[in-house]
Amino acid sequence: MTEKEYNECVTHYADNVFRFIFKNLRNEEDARDVVQSAFEKLWRNREDVLWEKSKSYLFTVAYRQMIDHIRKGKRVSLKEEFNETSKTEEPRHSLRKVLETALGRLNETQRSLVMLKDYEGYSYDEIGKIMGLSESQVKVYLHRARLQLKEYLVKIEYVV
Repeated sequence: MTEKEYNECVTHYADNVFRFIFKNLRNEEDARDVVQSAFEKLWRNREDVLWEKSKSYLFTVAYRQMIDHIRKGKRVSLKEEFNETSKTEEPRHSLRKVLETALGRLNETQRSLVMLKDYEGYSYDEIGKIMGLSESQVKVYLHRARLQLKEYLVKIEYVV
């Protein structure tokens, strides 16, 4: 990949990668750090990466950086978690908040699968390459994630 192709990659994919990471981490600064690390790694390995494969490479690196970031710093303390769950919720929720809560209930892998497939539009094969799963694993895990989302979203308190 040439320097010009790298710059085009930044222009074309930076927003998509950031959106994907931000939806998973739900912290803007952390998402920016992960995306910057991914682009830095792409820059260091640009001679080995083909332009045609740059998007897949970038999402793979960003996904792995995100997983490493999550593993390094589980920042949720028991106290914060207790305070969050003890708050009373109003009966009517905004659709956006309900969807964010539903996605937040999924584990990291399931949330990433839903984001890559339904938000970013990747094929099963591409998702498998990004996440290091077989195509059949992607289908099964995605199906289970969607079932969990459906189960949560059809609760009577969210039906308008």
